[in-house]
Amino acid sequence: MSSKSIESIRSVTLVGHGAAGKTSLVEALLHAAGQISAKGSVDRGNTVSDFDAQEKDAGHSLNSAMANLTYDETRIQLLDTPGYPDFAGQSIAALAAVDTALIVINAQAGVEVMTERMMHLAAERKLCRMIVINKIDAENIDLPGLVAEIRERFGKACMLLDLPAHGSADVVEVLEHEVGDADFASVAEAHRALIDQIVEEDEDLLARYLEDGSDPAVTDLHAPFEKALREGHLIPILFTSAKTGAGIKELLHVLSSLAPSPLEGNPQAFYKGAPGDVSEAFQSVPDATKHVLAHVFKVVSDPYMGKIGIFRVHQGTLKKDMQLFVGDGKRPFKVAHLYQLQGKESVEVDTLLPGDIGAIAKVEEIDFDCVLHDSHDEDHIHLVPLVFPRPMAGLAVETKKKGDEQRLFEILGKLAVEDPTFIVERHPSSNETVIRGLGEIHLKAKLAKMSSQYKLEVDTKPPRIPYRETITTSAEGGHRHKKQSGGAGQFGEVHLRIEPKDRGAGFEFVDAVKGGVIPGVFMAAVEKGVRQALEGGVVAGYAVDDLKVTVFDGKTHAVDGKDIAFAIAGRKATIDAIRNAKPIVLEPIVNIEIVVPEASIGDLSGDLSSRRGHITGTDGRGRGMAAISGEVPLAELNDYQSRLKSLTGGLGSYSIEFSRYAAVPPNIQQQLASKFQLHDEDE
Repeated sequence: MSSKSIESIRSVTLVGHGAAGKTSLVEALLHAAGQISAKGSVDRGNTVSDFDAQEKDAGHSLNSAMANLTYDETRIQLLDTPGYPDFAGQSIAALAAVDTALIVINAQAGVEVMTERMMHLAAERKLCRMIVINKIDAENIDLPGLVAEIRERFGKACMLLDLPAHGSADVVEVLEHEVGDADFASVAEAHRALIDQIVEEDEDLLARYLEDGSDPAVTDLHAPFEKALREGHLIPILFTSAKTGAGIKELLHVLSSLAPSPLEGNPQAFYKGAPGDVSEAFQSVPDATKHVLAHVFKVVSDPYMGKIGIFRVHQGTLKKDMQLFVGDGKRPFKVAHLYQLQGKESVEVDTLLPGDIGAIAKVEEIDFDCVLHDSHDEDHIHLVPLVFPRPMAGLAVETKKKGDEQRLFEILGKLAVEDPTFIVERHPSSNETVIRGLGEIHLKAKLAKMSSQYKLEVDTKPPRIPYRETITTSAEGGHRHKKQSGGAGQFGEVHLRIEPKDRGAGFEFVDAVKGGVIPGVFMAAVEKGVRQALEGGVVAGYAVDDLKVTVFDGKTHAVDGKDIAFAIAGRKATIDAIRNAKPIVLEPIVNIEIVVPEASIGDLSGDLSSRRGHITGTDGRGRGMAAISGEVPLAELNDYQSRLKSLTGGLGSYSIEFSRYAAVPPNIQQQLASKFQLHDEDE
């Protein structure tokens, strides 16, 4: 395949807050390009990208979805993503698959929570960014004020690429036009500001521009325009109405002629080495002749096609029937079928080039974030990880029907594979299975899917809060385990020292035994016992974290020294040391952002204080709304959704994100400790 074919590819994700009209915008683009005969409607549930029954019922996107179109001999791949914070995992994952992020803003609502979050995340991934102000046909909008707000929040690099005209019935493009009618601002001034910004990217072009004073040819502006996008020096602002079609043809033209191809965009960041060790960068090259390198950014469990891995090809040519490896796997699989996706439809293809987004089905080894490749030279290549919000909202679940427990675990496993922000925890101490997500709506969607797709009904209740324990000072502990029961006995003695580590530093185990007083063959058993003690907790039954355990002495017996004896001795020596190290209980603290009517700020502030929270800032969102930022213990938010609804008349919304662990107040630690009894009997 020639590089010309790669040059014709555009990969674009539409991100932004809910109700910005991203799905309707995809419909309008598909229709304008002749890909579909009529625009679908979110209200009618017949759009290309919101094809899931749950999405139709909800009236908004729950998952990312693909749509493809061809315009002006350019192949444009569109990734439509959810806009509500509860489903941010799908939106963030899509950033790994594209060269351009279209930040879609509702002209009525302005810059909202997900607008700001996705703008910054796209910048961190070094994606080219464009802002699309949609719904310009709506009533009571202030487009000049919105442009000013955008520039205030995101900088002067946000520049007009077109302007609404004739009462937002259409738009006028300002890169190639210096004159024209516009509803606000001056076409001539916007044109001049844009040209001035672009030519600064090319010294020779700038010199010629300053010398003769005339505009460079559009063809001469293409390369510096792309450079300005890549460097974040230019974030074009465009105007559209998915409903009336205003600005849609112009947006298609921008995507085909100005959005970067895989050869022009900033490549995604890979590294080579052990997972998590990003010290050795790896540069993928969008060259069709090189080894294949593809990254899986989405996994779907389909009832008919099985497990589907959806990926972006970053390097090489992926062909049907070729052999591929998954990550560091030693056994390849054969690509029996290769697909491109159009909403719910799977279109079989023979070849995918760098920049193409495709799918492979029925390969169980494929997981989210894995790398597919065709040579062992790429065994240890990984994508620099995306940063996802930590799922903190939780529900304990159990089956309504006895005997369905195994099905429950299988189904939860499939749901977890599909969503990087949905996790499943099993807590043996409380006998609870806990699902965690980004919010109440997120978890409700998972429960609904379990019921509708998998026909499994469950009961739910608030879960135990994921407290932790740690120590505040150093201490030593020791234990001799000796047991004689007729035949061969058990003997093991362990002495160890524990020291606190920084919050979030985790657990460290050190073998400092000298002279073979504990033979090396038993050290794994000692560590096992130490870990058992930490997992079970000492103060209130929660896992102990952020400490260093150093084993420095002990004794054995030539006949009775056994693994089980040293495991028990290690566990009890650890418990002994922790009791002497002034242990405390930690609780998760979350950052909370609450968007409410301005009139409710006082009530919300008082309510947050009563929940041991505190406010860190307030931010006017316009249109009578404000955002309150703060911190609050997760334990205080069990009933928060209903409380917020009551205080704001149903107009408030909130999102939470893990911040850190902090010590609980002494009275709460005492309450938690009073409910826990540590069992010290021998195993």
